[in-house]
Amino acid sequence: MRKFIHPVLIVLAGLFWTFADAQQIYVAPDGNDANPGTKKRPLSSLSAARDAVRRLKSRQQAAAPVTVVIADGVYHMTEPLILTAKDGGTEAAPVRYEAAKGAAPVFSGGREITGFTVNDDGIWQVKIPECKNGAFRFDQLYVNGQRAQIARTPDEGYFRIGDVKQIVEEKGKTRVPERARQILSFDKETFNILRKIPEDELGTARFRAYHKWDFTLRYIDSLDSDSLLVFTTGRGMKPWNPLKSGTRIVFENFKAALDTPGEWFLDGDGTLFYYPRKGETPRTSRVVVPVRESLVEFRGDTLEGQFVEHIIFNGLTFSHCNYRMPPSGFEPNQAAVKVNAAVSLTGAKHITFEDCTISKTGQHALWFGYGCSQCTVRHCYLNDLGGGGIYLGNPKPLGGAGHTSFITLDNNIIQSGGREFPPAVGVWIGQSSDNVVTHNDIGDFYYTGVSVGWTWGYAPNTAKRNAVTYNHIHHIGWALLSDMAGVYTLGKSEGTAINNNVIHHINAYSYGGWGLYPDEGTSFIEMKNNLVYRTKTGGFHQHYGEQNVIVNNIFAYAQLYQLQCTRVEDHLSFTFRNNIVVFDEGMVLKGAWEKIEIKMDSNLYWNTGGDKYDFNGMTFLQWQETGRDIHSLIADPGFGDSAHSDFEIDDPTTVNRIGFIPFDTSEAGVYGNVSWKKKARLPEKTKRLFDEVVKKNLTQQTGRD
Repeated sequence: MRKFIHPVLIVLAGLFWTFADAQQIYVAPDGNDANPGTKKRPLSSLSAARDAVRRLKSRQQAAAPVTVVIADGVYHMTEPLILTAKDGGTEAAPVRYEAAKGAAPVFSGGREITGFTVNDDGIWQVKIPECKNGAFRFDQLYVNGQRAQIARTPDEGYFRIGDVKQIVEEKGKTRVPERARQILSFDKETFNILRKIPEDELGTARFRAYHKWDFTLRYIDSLDSDSLLVFTTGRGMKPWNPLKSGTRIVFENFKAALDTPGEWFLDGDGTLFYYPRKGETPRTSRVVVPVRESLVEFRGDTLEGQFVEHIIFNGLTFSHCNYRMPPSGFEPNQAAVKVNAAVSLTGAKHITFEDCTISKTGQHALWFGYGCSQCTVRHCYLNDLGGGGIYLGNPKPLGGAGHTSFITLDNNIIQSGGREFPPAVGVWIGQSSDNVVTHNDIGDFYYTGVSVGWTWGYAPNTAKRNAVTYNHIHHIGWALLSDMAGVYTLGKSEGTAINNNVIHHINAYSYGGWGLYPDEGTSFIEMKNNLVYRTKTGGFHQHYGEQNVIVNNIFAYAQLYQLQCTRVEDHLSFTFRNNIVVFDEGMVLKGAWEKIEIKMDSNLYWNTGGDKYDFNGMTFLQWQETGRDIHSLIADPGFGDSAHSDFEIDDPTTVNRIGFIPFDTSEAGVYGNVSWKKKARLPEKTKRLFDEVVKKNLTQQTGRD
């Protein structure tokens, strides 16, 4: 017998399934942006998916959550994904962009280059017509997933500037001239290499000079072979950190420097040359040049109160983002704060990145700029970065809706940064407050792991109540730049806490290389329960500040000095108590310790390498006679095996005498399954190379083996 179905039920069922389908939009590599975005007829780009979400919202069908489901594969982005206020959701109905179950979609801003031939010298080459006469240029190249090195000389080590002369062309209104010409002199041996640069390559040939905490990247205007001079033009040098005689320098981006496997060069005629690594062939290799200079942009309008809200990215990878060097090059700026990010946000609230990857960038990975709040980055992997990892806030304080605050960075791996801009940092908190940076693994950067605050001295600022806790910060510095740290702070920072972090292998080129570094004006910060070891010039150094509290930390095995302080001021600079200081070489204290106003007591000191204790030129008893460390001890704290990084205290009897409370260092760093924790470990080869570089640098500077 035929069953009868009421027509009304048929209509209702149709409406139900239409509504259900409408809340899921599908994207696949083999899709088409002309499709409706269903599972059977998916879209092919994030931009088309965004537009589909807009259409849903315009039909008022987005009262329920909307999910953009993204299939596995590689997506070549022809434009950045730009999200505005009309693309957001609500707390009850967020918009999700997430990987399909079991998928790992990759959104690439790069372009694959094929058609290489091999010349008589074994160099690969291919003509890229769009690159002729500078119409399109790129500054990064990736071969088989590895960042290639732009042709440079020397391939290892550095040349040295002989002398520097500056001619100011436009003074400007600050201490730094608006425009100036620098004239660099070199010895004959160095200049003979520069003679290999032909006239038609002078417009692209450039140098990288490393000085103090910064570096300068400039193009070469001209060469004078008779006087051995290099001419370059840009902004004037900063009086507090100029180029000078002895500054380390390398030259790059000219064909004669293409002499080592893994190097590349793009000439003015648009021909790309690549010197292959062992085993690489054009047929089996994948060569990618980054094209897009931005991958994702959240563009809220804070002035109009139009925020981008309640969007979740889950399980997505963003890679191959180009930073094209401007004609003026890169003027030195601390922490590379004038470099952009591959993924940037302004005027954004309640945005979440979870299980995402950002890699192979020419610039910073992720930046929560002005007007961002209540956002989260969790369980993300940021690596192989031209700049830094995650930046929060702005260099200048912005009040009201422009202030960035309440950003949570939790359980992320942020590694291998500064590849193009060495001063970049793992996590940078500028004029931003109430942020939580916790349980992250931050390693393999050239300048600083975490930087908090952006006001030098005691002027008003907005970097308050930031928490940097339970992070693993390691292998920072690489003896390249100076005046840097595992955690670096600036300015008055009421309510800020730097607690329960494990910080180790921090090594600068010359001065600096500290674990905890309260720099200019750092005030009202608590630093507690941190384990800091294997640094160059101290586990702790305060330049100047007011009423900081350094309590219940372990400082171990700095190479030159264990603890430092610098400026004497007419107020309580810091309290230093209940800390353990263990070492086997170098001085215990270095600096203005006898003059500075501090509260320093109930600490424990132990030399595992002998019986010498140098307290700024004094014995321990002489030091105590100054009124400091009256109740402190020289005693073995009873670590398991501190020489091999085991700082667990088996018997707390001795440390109890100074009021030290043992803490669990294993809680620092990422958490979760075994594979995630394993991913956070730097390769043994990288760690060995770090040690070799550090040892070589120390030997050259001190003569110590």
